[in-house]
Amino acid sequence: VELVESGGGSVQAGGSLRLSCVASGMTDSFKIMAWYRQAPGDKRDLVAMMTPGGVTDYADSVKGRFTISRDNAKNAVYLQMNDLRPEDTDVYYCHAEPFGLPVYYWGQGTQVTVSS
Repeated sequence: VELVESGGGSVQAGGSLRLSCVASGMTDSFKIMAWYRQAPGDKRDLVAMMTPGGVTDYADSVKGRFTISRDNAKNAVYLQMNDLRPEDTDVYYCHAEPFGLPVYYWGQGTQVTVSS
């Protein structure tokens, strides 16, 4: 299974970006698809997650600004990020957990940089 991310970049504060992640090598939908972020030297923190049925959870710091969505048929997950702030600057990682298997997968990471 491979997760390929795209959509990172540099924006000014108040701007928007949309991250995409497409999984290949898996025919079934994932139990969980999520986005995490990590700064150098810090732990990887959950940003947002979504189940196939549409249940979502967000970090408090992004509620009302970020929206996660997924396309189960494509095994894809997206993160719409609005009103970006300098503190949102991080490497963002796509994460996927399949049903019935004690494994999980990570993308390679995509850099998001927000300047003030």
